Amino acid sequence: MVSEKEISAALQKVRWLVLDVDGVLTDGKLYFDNNGNELKTFNTLDGHGIKMLQNSGVRVAIITGRRSSVVERRAHDLGISKLIQGREDKFTALQELLADEPCRLEDIAYIGDDYPDLLVMTRIGCPIAPPNAAIPVRERALWTTQARGGEGAVREVCDRIMKAQGTFDSALAPYIGEQ
Repeated sequence: MVSEKEISAALQKVRWLVLDVDGVLTDGKLYFDNNGNELKTFNTLDGHGIKMLQNSGVRVAIITGRRSSVVERRAHDLGISKLIQGREDKFTALQELLADEPCRLEDIAYIGDDYPDLLVMTRIGCPIAPPNAAIPVRERALWTTQARGGEGAVREVCDRIMKAQGTFDSALAPYIGEQ
C-alpha cells in the first residue's frame, strides 16, 4: 500500500499529465450511430480540470490506441496540442512526444485503464488508474481515483496535482471571488 505522503511526493514532481481516452476521458463504451459514426461522451468537469491544470504550468497530452475525429476535436477544444492517436505502442508514442519536449519519466503522470497502458505506467513516476480499470492496471497504479473514467476521474487527478504543487487555491480563486 502506497502512503499519501508518497503519492503527494510523486504529484509534486509532475510536469506532464498524459491521458488515455477510452475508459479514462470516456466511460470506455464505444457508441456508433446507424451510419457507423463513432460517438463519444466527455465529462465537462474533466475538461475544465485539464484547462486549469494547463494554466498552472503542467502540460497535458493524449495517447490513444484508437483514431477518432471526435477526440481530435476535444483535444483542440481543450488546448491540448500533443495528441497521438492510433497507437497501441504507447511507450514508443510517449518517447516520440518527449523527443520534442524532453521531460524525465519520473516527472510524468499517466492515467490508463487497460493492458496497452501498462508499458507506460510501469516506467513513469506517477501511474494512475480509474476504478473501472482492469485489475492488473489498478495493481500497478500508484493510486486509483474515486471517480470512474468518463465521470470525473481526470478532474480528480488535475485537482490533486494542483493541490500537491500548491497551485490549486490560486486556480480556484477566480471562481470564488478571490484575487
